[in-house]
Amino acid sequence: MSDSTSDERSRRKAMLIRASVYILGTHLFAGFVILLFALGNRH
Repeated sequence: MSDSTSDERSRRKAMLIRASVYILGTHLFAGFVILLFALGNRH
């Protein structure tokens, strides 16, 4: 019983870490694209 609950907890933790990495990467990419547009509009 305790084995399955710890496995479930570790799987949920891994999913949260993966989601956080994806969200962080998406925000960094979006910020980079916005920066490119801002620099392009200056000229």
